[in-house]
Amino acid sequence: MFSSGTEFLQEVAGVSGSALVPTRFVWPYGGRRVFLTGSFTRWSEHLPMSPAEGCPTVFQVICSLTPGLHQYKFFVDGEWRHDELQPFVTGNYGIVNTIYLTREPNPVPALSSPGTPNSRMSMDIDHEAFQHVVAVSDGTMQDTALRISEVDIKISRHRISTFLSAHTAYDLLPNSGKVIALDVNLPVKQAFHILYEQGIPLAPLWDSIRGRFVGVLSALDFILILQELGNRGSTLTEEELEIHTISAWKEGKHQTYGQLDEHGRPLRRPIVHAGPYDSLKDVAVKILHNKVSTVPIIHSSAQDGSFPQLLHLASLSEILRCICRHFKHSSSSLPILQQPICKFPFGTWLPRIGDQSGRPIAMLRANASLSLALSLLVQAEVSSIPIVDENDSLVDTYSRSDITALAKDTVYAQMHLDEMSIHQALQLGQDANSTYGIFNGQRCQMCLHSDPLQKVIERLANPGVRRVIIVEAGSKRVEGIISLSDVFRFLLG
Repeated sequence: MFSSGTEFLQEVAGVSGSALVPTRFVWPYGGRRVFLTGSFTRWSEHLPMSPAEGCPTVFQVICSLTPGLHQYKFFVDGEWRHDELQPFVTGNYGIVNTIYLTREPNPVPALSSPGTPNSRMSMDIDHEAFQHVVAVSDGTMQDTALRISEVDIKISRHRISTFLSAHTAYDLLPNSGKVIALDVNLPVKQAFHILYEQGIPLAPLWDSIRGRFVGVLSALDFILILQELGNRGSTLTEEELEIHTISAWKEGKHQTYGQLDEHGRPLRRPIVHAGPYDSLKDVAVKILHNKVSTVPIIHSSAQDGSFPQLLHLASLSEILRCICRHFKHSSSSLPILQQPICKFPFGTWLPRIGDQSGRPIAMLRANASLSLALSLLVQAEVSSIPIVDENDSLVDTYSRSDITALAKDTVYAQMHLDEMSIHQALQLGQDANSTYGIFNGQRCQMCLHSDPLQKVIERLANPGVRRVIIVEAGSKRVEGIISLSDVFRFLLG
């Protein structure tokens, strides 16, 4: 007998005196007519499921259930089906899915269209992702009862470590290409124009007097300079940037932001770099330990390190691409790859109700000031910030690298950080043409919390990508963030 979901909810509410838990059931595998039945309908009622708006292959229905163990299955186009990616058991009604509810009732957000009106839809999430598993939920992402086997983790870590130890940074060098370095005597203003025109987020610094590479000029430097320009008490002016050299800026930066030695003088650290014959594992560890995004690969045939040659800029995403290529046809040798990312103990996730240990995720609205975005990037020490709408649905991201767009036509000299919105700042970068990956139509790399680790790794292996944002299917509400460093710290143990 088929009944409406409304009639069933009224019946349960009238019979049960327990607190009811609104629970969303989802069938994400398509069909023409899909129904839900279970122990909570006494296996006699079939509740019709409705296609989610914008996702015709995803069917959903919300039921109010009493806390405890429930069984259920789906009736799809005249055939009994169960979701193989959700917990299931064999019982009196064949193979059925199970769910155990312990929570008090929470509002259940409805699945809405994947598209967000009036947003810059250059985000990289394919339709397949919305057909993927959408876990039965009581309004928040449920904790996974089963953790990944420690044996599987050890096996995967050992094989990845063996591969990375057996290959060197030389394997990262492209067959052809160019690496841009900047002289420390170059004016800061001209240097940032070069970063913008070349579409690169950073460049190593060459000191011709000392005959060596001495550091890196990055988007973070530009952010700090803009904040300094916006500081009314600052002695740095836009006119001075015409003659203010990179060397002078770095010296002032050491005085203001750097660590001091025992004599109160700025502590100068040598440039973090690697050699072409360093193992990929050593390069990855060096990036993680020094909290940098890239390391220059520098080679010198002289024992004293003179006459160094800049060969390449190595990043974690490149090393991850090597892992993907090597295990592409033998992914079964890494048993953790097919596990859903919600099972892994890494990443930053929205705190659950009552969870005091979770870290909040820095998110901003598109109408927030650019000044606030830059402050968050620096203080939170993150590479990008999710930009969300009033429903906390993802519409874009603002990255450190986006700041170089302000070098176009010297925009930074004609605006105030407090008066420009994030939306306006992002508009400046729409026409930028970069091969590095930050302006190539893949701004927002997204996954679902039920997606396998392999999918997350493949997204993070894209050039210029450092974070994957975990969103809720349909609504695209931000649920968590997984970074390159999160993945590598886990893989390297």
